[in-house]
Amino acid sequence: MFATYLIGLREGLEATLVVSILVAFLVKSQRRDRLPQVWVGVGLAVVLSVFFGWLIEYTSTSLLARSEDRELFEAVTSVAAVVFVTWMIFWMRRAARTIAGELRGKLTDALAVGSLAVAGMSFLAVIREGLETALIFYSAAQSAAGGAGRGPLLALLGGIATAVVIGFLLYRSALRINLSKFFTWTGALLILVAAGILKYGVHDFQEAGVLPGLNNLAFDISSVLDPSTWYAALLGGMFNITATPSVLEMVAWVAYAVPVLVLFLRKPATPAKPAATPAEPAPAESATAPAEPGAPATLAEAPAAAGEPTDVPPSARQRA
Repeated sequence: MFATYLIGLREGLEATLVVSILVAFLVKSQRRDRLPQVWVGVGLAVVLSVFFGWLIEYTSTSLLARSEDRELFEAVTSVAAVVFVTWMIFWMRRAARTIAGELRGKLTDALAVGSLAVAGMSFLAVIREGLETALIFYSAAQSAAGGAGRGPLLALLGGIATAVVIGFLLYRSALRINLSKFFTWTGALLILVAAGILKYGVHDFQEAGVLPGLNNLAFDISSVLDPSTWYAALLGGMFNITATPSVLEMVAWVAYAVPVLVLFLRKPATPAKPAATPAEPAPAESATAPAEPGAPATLAEAPAAAGEPTDVPPSARQRA
């Protein structure tokens, strides 16, 4: 269940950060009248995400009669979930430093259009996280426990609730966390979770008869990793590590986990800074400095509204 909790925490915090940026921008821009439109868009995104998750579950349990069809459907959704996880963690690493500015720019444009544009912008900003969460949760729950019981669902809701609390505290400046390290560590764990989901998808493809080698075991460590023990259940639930995997399952697990982890944990190259020229010295009265990579962040420190003056001439101060 920790895997589904991690999914809820990670995806929930991303969505919470997006909403907090939008709300903070409207509050600092003295546009509180547009907050209801933001919440309408967020609410519609949540409803559609829940419906999408229900549709996936209903398709698997009710629309597909044959077990082979269900295995094939679960295999396809598992592969799709792995693709979404991989794209999501690399996108967040690349866009984490610019997402706030991009959202504020889009919201400024939406404010100029009208209420529907504001609601639509907030809807589109949240719906991606919701659809990803529904798909990844379904695949992770199937991989961990075959979809049985309410444990995975409760763990997902617990992760989302934790993310909402963290996001609120960040918005209120009551909590400061290093978001760069948070997303790095959770991203690495999610890569291992995705590797387990891919392994489960390969197993489903084998059971559906699409891939061969279902009974060609890579190893058998059931004498060491007893499936009835708590640690076997933990490893199986988090990373789908089982005692008797097939050769193709292990090949898929290693072929995905190792290169993706290496690429994700490798530090991106930083562009060289241009040398300062004597003709253009740096301003002496610089009020702020750019944030260092990995610095702790809070969401309440949103920039001023677009078009709001930042420097007041001395003559204007005297007249005031």
